[in-house]
Amino acid sequence: MSKPSPQQPTAVDRFLEAVCTATIDSCDAWAAGVSLDATVPNWRFRRTGADAIRETYRTWFADPGRIERLRREPISTGEVVEYDLTWTEDGVPHAAHHLHLLDVVDDRIVADMVLCGGRWPASLLAEMEAADA
Repeated sequence: MSKPSPQQPTAVDRFLEAVCTATIDSCDAWAAGVSLDATVPNWRFRRTGADAIRETYRTWFADPGRIERLRREPISTGEVVEYDLTWTEDGVPHAAHHLHLLDVVDDRIVADMVLCGGRWPASLLAEMEAADA
């Protein structure tokens, strides 16, 4: 696995930047034949190819957001990335919690196994916070 020079953003850096800036369509982090294995509330699906992943993630990351908490752990094949993402959608604050197991080869993501807890609007976030009290 080759690594870019320290001053250049890695494929994972570029992916996270595209998530925050809602620029998935111009993100070059994926290899052409990349595979996505996504587990979302009450569903699991797979996609193959950078364009198919962009099509999926364009809906997930349609609005600019902010990563509130980020954990990145290097592994022998790439990185494990966990984050809490917040954004505003149609004037309503939202949040999500994702975990990505990213395999990287030659500075391109070749596999993304993602676990997504769902998209939570402010009302549901308030309910969750009250339940934790």
